[in-house]
Amino acid sequence: MSETNTVNHHKVALVTGANKGIGYEIAAGLGALGWSVGIGARNEERREAAVDKLRAAGADAFGVPLDVTDDASVIAAARLMEERAGRRDALVNNAGITGGGPQEPTTVDVNRVRAAVETNVIGVIRVTNALLPLLRRSPSPRIVNVSSSVGSLTLQTTPGAETGPIAYAPSKTFLNAVTVQYAKELADTHILINAVCPGFTATDLNGFRGVRTPQQGAAAAIRLATVSADGPTGCFFDDEGEVPW
Repeated sequence: MSETNTVNHHKVALVTGANKGIGYEIAAGLGALGWSVGIGARNEERREAAVDKLRAAGADAFGVPLDVTDDASVIAAARLMEERAGRRDALVNNAGITGGGPQEPTTVDVNRVRAAVETNVIGVIRVTNALLPLLRRSPSPRIVNVSSSVGSLTLQTTPGAETGPIAYAPSKTFLNAVTVQYAKELADTHILINAVCPGFTATDLNGFRGVRTPQQGAAAAIRLATVSADGPTGCFFDDEGEVPW
């Protein structure tokens, strides 16, 4: 259940990795609902191009310089967000990497695993903790962690299923576990936090081999970012419903 546009017009979100692909479409979807959306991205040129494009479409978008692997960058981003509105109604942790290169378990370069975990897991923790004081000021704060079904241990152990790359897939398993940890600690608050799988979406992350559009990939995250107070927390979803852990 999503709240109506008349309620959302004053709400503010930060989407990480929002200059392209699924992150951009999440920002565009929230902007179309009347939200003010911070476009978190490292690359200044691509970030500002995304902001300009969103503004041209009528969205209230603004750029947020953000490298989720850098403490100083995250602190500066949180400070900018506080100056912008004084609170945060939604945080969508979308920024992620595959780790790149060959990823067979017995031959993988451990630095690829380290890089994937640094961005996909530690980056989420870093950004979430920096933004929590602002989220607590919102009457209906939401956190959405963009995960993947390849992080599901249940699906990975299904006979015949692919396990996914050893850097990327386990980083999403780790992210799912982190999501549960936050949900348990925040259970007595009004903050709802969930993980979402966008499906096999055509983005540069997979060389545009995906079969879903970025707009389709963004849909579940937008739903969870705007879910009503009686919505779920500590769960894992895709477009079809709950994904098994």
